[in-house]
Amino acid sequence: MNKRTLILGASPNPERYAYKATEMLSEHQHEVFPVGLRDGEIGVKEILTNSPLLENIDTVTLYIGPKNQPKYYDYIINTINPKRIIFNPGTENKELVRLASKKGIKTEEACTLILLSIDNY
Repeated sequence: MNKRTLILGASPNPERYAYKATEMLSEHQHEVFPVGLRDGEIGVKEILTNSPLLENIDTVTLYIGPKNQPKYYDYIINTINPKRIIFNPGTENKELVRLASKKGIKTEEACTLILLSIDNY
């Protein structure tokens, strides 16, 4: 099943996990929207900047630390309003979990790469 996924914290650096997740999600036939601070590309995907308006996003997978997340709260919760948020290792944030649960958004502390590799995304 294709899950439209927004990757928050995308980077054109192939060593970064957000880059690897973008590639792996695409390989698993998920529609991916990498969003980052700087322009660039991940394979054939253009990195989007400036909190783009996207509709029908199933999952937001986070690759930005908790200190940098507050400026994205409104964007994630109210603008994107996904069905779930994945907190990859190092991105765990109780405040964002609380805000998401108030809106009925599921949250999960997990690694996107592992979820994909065990066919549990």
